[in-house]
Amino acid sequence: MFDNLKNMASMMGQAKEMRAKMEQIQAELEHKTITADAGAGAVTVTMNGKMQVVNVVLDPVMIQTLAGEGADADKQMIEDLIVAACSGAHAKAQQMMQEEMKQLTGGLDIPGLDQMFQ
Repeated sequence: MFDNLKNMASMMGQAKEMRAKMEQIQAELEHKTITADAGAGAVTVTMNGKMQVVNVVLDPVMIQTLAGEGADADKQMIEDLIVAACSGAHAKAQQMMQEEMKQLTGGLDIPGLDQMFQ
């Protein structure tokens, strides 16, 4: 009976330790950034590890080069490039988060753990 209590206390301690490590990783992810671009650099998006867009840069020379058929076509093209760059940055940020989770769990795949960071 006492062995079961010791095991339970040990598990509780491990859970608290893992929670503290998760909180530390969350804080670190907020300061880590990744960058993705679209249209050969016409649009560049920077996102942090918490999946927040922190910067969008439009390269005027590249935008002008890609532009072709007037203001409406330019506007649509730029909007599409922004979406593509955001999607690329999001994918990279997810991968960065998953790598951090692997370090926390020692490579174990714990279902739903990544959802705690969103």
